[in-house]
Amino acid sequence: MMRDPLSKKVTGLAPSGIRKFFDLVSEMPEAISLGVGEPDFDTPWRIREEGIYALEQGKTFYTSNAGLKELKEEIGRYLRRKINVDYDPASEIVVTVGGSEGIDIALRAMLDPGDEVLIPQPSYVSYLPCTIMADGVPVIIPLQYENEFKLTVEDLEKAVTPKTKVLVMPFPNNPTGSIMTKADLEPVAEFVKEHDLYVLSDEIYSELSYQGDHVSIASLPGMRERTIVINGFSKGFAMTGWRLGYCCGPKLIIEQMVKLHQYAIMCAPTNSQYAAVEGLRHCENEVEEMRKSYNQRRRFLMHEFKRMGLECFEPFGAFYVFPNISEFGMTSEEFATRFLMEEKVAVVPGTAFGDCGEGFLRISYAYSLEDLKIALGRLEHFIEKLRNEGNTSC
Repeated sequence: MMRDPLSKKVTGLAPSGIRKFFDLVSEMPEAISLGVGEPDFDTPWRIREEGIYALEQGKTFYTSNAGLKELKEEIGRYLRRKINVDYDPASEIVVTVGGSEGIDIALRAMLDPGDEVLIPQPSYVSYLPCTIMADGVPVIIPLQYENEFKLTVEDLEKAVTPKTKVLVMPFPNNPTGSIMTKADLEPVAEFVKEHDLYVLSDEIYSELSYQGDHVSIASLPGMRERTIVINGFSKGFAMTGWRLGYCCGPKLIIEQMVKLHQYAIMCAPTNSQYAAVEGLRHCENEVEEMRKSYNQRRRFLMHEFKRMGLECFEPFGAFYVFPNISEFGMTSEEFATRFLMEEKVAVVPGTAFGDCGEGFLRISYAYSLEDLKIALGRLEHFIEKLRNEGNTSC
């Protein structure tokens, strides 16, 4: 009899709750999906053209492990402009295969077995499994609807222990669309310094902020040396399939992350790196146009929810809304499954992003206004039906 070839650590990981609904939708060609966290825009033409040109020029070799020198320099200029923090391109920036690789190698570079990682939820699905794979101990902080899913010092005080080492800051937030303003971040930064913690700040949606400019916790006094900033090109630049992200932080941590990246990946895709240089230099207007379009859709959804009497706090980041469906007396998964089967619209149950997402749905507005209008019409029909069912049963 053969021994078990699988790692218990890996088999113990739960599969992503988002995938289940994507699999169902793929078998329903007539369904409208509002489930995907991916821009509906094409990558700006200048970026695509640069990628094509790089291929034509035969720029298909490995770059240095940490990334193309010109790209790291442009990232440095971009962050100076956007978040007012200076990083040395030679030693404090690593270019990764999307932001997801950055999360993985940052946690592996920083954690010893038993170190605790504070993970606010609802949030992106990768933080918890990446913590487990790095031998850390995930400690969930349930964010509250009443606080618009922002992180507070009160939340942190309930979760911190002497073993806590890293705090994940997932803002602007997927799935809630919640943001943290400078005033929100300042007490959190003081708490981090007081407890000698490090921060993993996932800022992949930083370009998609609709209430003033995005503020990074790394820009606050005493926080640059305690923070790994993770960002990338997928969301703001509509470059999901190009698989390009980056991490910035203290040289001491980045050089260990580069070592892991070198062994596991070698380097990020070369033509994606050349294309991203063009994006950072010349595509600010296109990014702004996409942001305006998302904001228009966001406002449309909020207006429609209000008209339908569907409770939803106003999100000011990313491209998601997180309506509250607890009035209907069913779980998020039951609601999403029935909505898909009866109205042919796919949304993601809030519980895919943590248990405290129960009673909520993630709806993405990275879709055309036409599709959103059709989907919202079906949602209105569905909730009217549920309310009538509820009245009948009374």
